[in-house]
Amino acid sequence: MSNRWFDTLGVFDLETTGIDVSTARIVQAHVGVLGADGSVLERREWLADPGVEIPAGASAVHGITTEQARMHGRPAALVVAEIVEALSELIGRGLAITIYNAPYDLTLLKYEALRHGVTPLHLPAPIIDPLVLDKAMDRYRPGKRTLTAACEHYGVELVGAHDAGADAVAAGRVAQAMVRVHGSRLPLDLEELHRRQITWCAEHAASFEDWMRRTKDPTFTTSGEWPVRAASVAAAVL
Repeated sequence: MSNRWFDTLGVFDLETTGIDVSTARIVQAHVGVLGADGSVLERREWLADPGVEIPAGASAVHGITTEQARMHGRPAALVVAEIVEALSELIGRGLAITIYNAPYDLTLLKYEALRHGVTPLHLPAPIIDPLVLDKAMDRYRPGKRTLTAACEHYGVELVGAHDAGADAVAAGRVAQAMVRVHGSRLPLDLEELHRRQITWCAEHAASFEDWMRRTKDPTFTTSGEWPVRAASVAAAVL
């Protein structure tokens, strides 16, 4: 295996019932591996019966209804356990896992694991978060920082947005495209890159909090914890 983290890259994404990670449930998930050219080498996908109603707003985003999940989905506890196992296996192989806005997916997965009696991932690493990298490498670029916007900026095709598989693969390809654009500024050492993202995320959150307090809400607070954070502040990027 190449020692360049972006040559063989794990990818992960969830589709869920909502944006509050302490209460939202997993509906769909994808764990996979990409090759150096962005090709899909491995893929595992899950459809879960979350055990609760899927709100209409969530269904409008990912296209999965309560009825579909109940009819075709597997029990949530089994799905959660298998996702945690699949991610642990990739980490055990020394692969970085790419997750766009990692605190959302990883924090939600932690709460789902606790809900179903599954041992959560402990300090998951190394993680590659293209959202954090993009903000650090191109801080002042105007516009949205969603996955769709990142794909457009970095020339990555995204077909079927808000499908866990499509989003996971696209996030990995965005990370690989960012290496081509910003490679000289990104550490090749995975441990160092993981540590840098912790710092970059904290710095961005502090800057954003300061701006919000000065311009809009003197009481505004946010969190710079990464890649897992407190449930109350691990919002999705919509």
